[in-house]
Amino acid sequence: MKLEKAIFGAGCFWHIEEFFSNLKGVLSTRVGYACGTSKNPTYKEVCEGKTGHVEVVEVTFDPRIIKYDELLKHFWHIHDPCSLDKQGPDVGTQYASVICVVNEIQKEIAEKNKKESQTKFKKKIVTKICPCDCFYLAEEYHQNYLKKNPGYMKICKIPEGI
Repeated sequence: MKLEKAIFGAGCFWHIEEFFSNLKGVLSTRVGYACGTSKNPTYKEVCEGKTGHVEVVEVTFDPRIIKYDELLKHFWHIHDPCSLDKQGPDVGTQYASVICVVNEIQKEIAEKNKKESQTKFKKKIVTKICPCDCFYLAEEYHQNYLKKNPGYMKICKIPEGI
């Protein structure tokens, strides 16, 4: 069985991780940082805007059960891809909408999917598609945060599925 990885930034990584972790075919998720310039960023540095990194979730999935383009369909649905550096109450460059592609096939699929998805939105999609040269794992206390802290589920709204 050959597993694949997909990396998405769509606002606060806590609720994005929670959403993707519940999809059939997703075997694991990890939150972290990508698309920036500094090595081994900390949460504090990312939040201060010093790194250029975005909060992302790395999704490990079985492509026999769920395809990459299906993950993209969910990605477009669970956040506002037309909002620049803002999702709900969260504002800052770390909350940018990004698709971090891990290979050329993902890049082609993501670009085609973004173009097709644009027809469903009145505003221009601002989602960046960038190569993921390096994924930095976020601090342990951020991993599966909403499962560890269920009280935050009320504050951090989990997007509805498609």
